[in-house]
Amino acid sequence: MGFFDAILFPFIWFNSAILVGFEWLLTRLGMPTTSGWTWVLAIVGLVITLRALLTPLMIRQIKSQRRLQMVQPELVKIQAKYKGKKDQASQKAFQEETFALYREAGANPFGACLPILIQMPFFFALFRLLNTAQTVADGKLEPLGLFTRELATKMANSEILNAGLTSTFLHDQDLSAKILSLVLIIIMSITQFITSHQIMRQNMSPEALNSPMARQQQMLIYILPIIFAVSGVNFPVALLIYWTVSNFWTMGQQFFVIRNMPSPGSLAEQKYRERMARKGREAVGIQLKNPNLIAERNQAQTDESARQVGQRTQPKSKKRAKKR
Repeated sequence: MGFFDAILFPFIWFNSAILVGFEWLLTRLGMPTTSGWTWVLAIVGLVITLRALLTPLMIRQIKSQRRLQMVQPELVKIQAKYKGKKDQASQKAFQEETFALYREAGANPFGACLPILIQMPFFFALFRLLNTAQTVADGKLEPLGLFTRELATKMANSEILNAGLTSTFLHDQDLSAKILSLVLIIIMSITQFITSHQIMRQNMSPEALNSPMARQQQMLIYILPIIFAVSGVNFPVALLIYWTVSNFWTMGQQFFVIRNMPSPGSLAEQKYRERMARKGREAVGIQLKNPNLIAERNQAQTDESARQVGQRTQPKSKKRAKKR
């Protein structure tokens, strides 16, 4: 076992257990053991299982992200308060006040990347599992996880629409595999574009949409599908099927999130409020951990301003005034 396989071993084992489990279930239901459709449905089952297990984490991350957006104006005020103060005491106070705001809001600034980071080893493990199926079937590599050489051989000998599941667009002369790979790559790129585009156009406020970061994201909308298309020609059909199904899941998931948990100030939020108004329901949306947080902070700032204005100015004698 190589170093890379050793790191991914638990994820490879987990993925292979789900894949083999679905293959076993489908064959017990009467589907042929060497049918490409059996393996396609097993891969679909794997996608649904993995993404469903990660859904609670995704929902938690979305809520945290929305709360961060809601308290962004308060965060800007804190940053302005300590602007230019580089001493240790001020920096410490800035950090304490910032994290106190996060706690009261129920937001985690580090949670946005967590679902992606958790998904990555599962994807790498699945890539390793499906990409080496032919090598394992040929006896050039030891079986990975529960994906035995017998099962790898069955997958390698399986076809869907006359295309082998382990065939690739670039490295195989099979015309059917090339056509199917090309179709899957195109679908994969389109679904990736639609998912990114609907986030930019529906779920961002006008201010965020005009920011430098948004302009960089707009570039990625067009660059990422190209990257997927270029890299996809090296992937086996089985892995392209996984990626395409996963993209459809992501697209549907994003549609649900944008519709029901829109970003503050976005076009999606406006549509959400209009939809709730037509139904005669209150547009509650995602609430802060402390629902009164913004009102309390605004009231505290108002009281502080009134206190400073109301302070009695000390009278100055004529002599002190002349010295000045």
